[in-house]
Amino acid sequence: MPVSRPTRPIRPALAVLLAAAALAACSSASEPSATRGKAGDDARHEELPGPRWNTEPATVAALGDSITTGFDSCELLADCPEVSWATGTEADVDSLAARLGAEASWNEAVSGAMMADLPGQARLAAANDPELVTVLAGANDACTRTPDRMTEPEAFRAAFAETVEVIREEAPQAQIFVASVPDLMQLWRTGKEEDRARMAWQFGICQSMLRDAATDDAETRERREAVAERVDAYNAALSDVCAEDVLCRYDDGAVNGYAFQVEDLSEWDWFHPSRAGQAALAELAHAAVVRED
Repeated sequence: MPVSRPTRPIRPALAVLLAAAALAACSSASEPSATRGKAGDDARHEELPGPRWNTEPATVAALGDSITTGFDSCELLADCPEVSWATGTEADVDSLAARLGAEASWNEAVSGAMMADLPGQARLAAANDPELVTVLAGANDACTRTPDRMTEPEAFRAAFAETVEVIREEAPQAQIFVASVPDLMQLWRTGKEEDRARMAWQFGICQSMLRDAATDDAETRERREAVAERVDAYNAALSDVCAEDVLCRYDDGAVNGYAFQVEDLSEWDWFHPSRAGQAALAELAHAAVVRED
């Protein structure tokens, strides 16, 4: 049998050297070299390019209410989609789709629609796999018989968020352009001095804002201010929800800030956009869609 030899004690200096060597070997095996480590870090932290906004979408689908259907723009109490700011075909309007040179467009807007109706419209629009979906809604949520009937901001926000979710799920690559809710107070200021406007408004249109158009007492001012504040809340919700989606672009209040003049309003109801008003909306939308960020 082999005879075991007694183990010699390792001298302190030698022990230190061996420990250092072992530590270096361990470090070399478990950690990448400086050069290799830098390349690895670059690879790990390199950001993949995200989806970019396309300023030339080839197809457009529109969601919304009577503004987008062209109601009262061509004749009394009738839709006129051919002059719609979003998808119209009339040359004097030069709709968003026309300005973009879109190959196809679909208008799923419905007169009288509120934001709660837009998820259903979004499903119809998504079936066509559009490259751009436009949204203009909210006036009917504020234009009620009395201010207490207006849609609550939380419900408005939830309905719009659902609309975006439907589009994102059923048309994942679609871009969404969101127009702000028009300034109803400014519209009242534009028409309140017009006898024809005051007469038309008596038939029930947007009573929360336009009822008793010539009256300016404290109670009436308070009612109008409540409507204006609600519109502001709706626009804040549109902006916030849109900001959470990389392919959603809000108009930054462009429509709300547009001062509609008499010629921009329907000659029948002095509320919906005329052909000139539709053209103005188309111009605002186009400027937002083609903006290079």
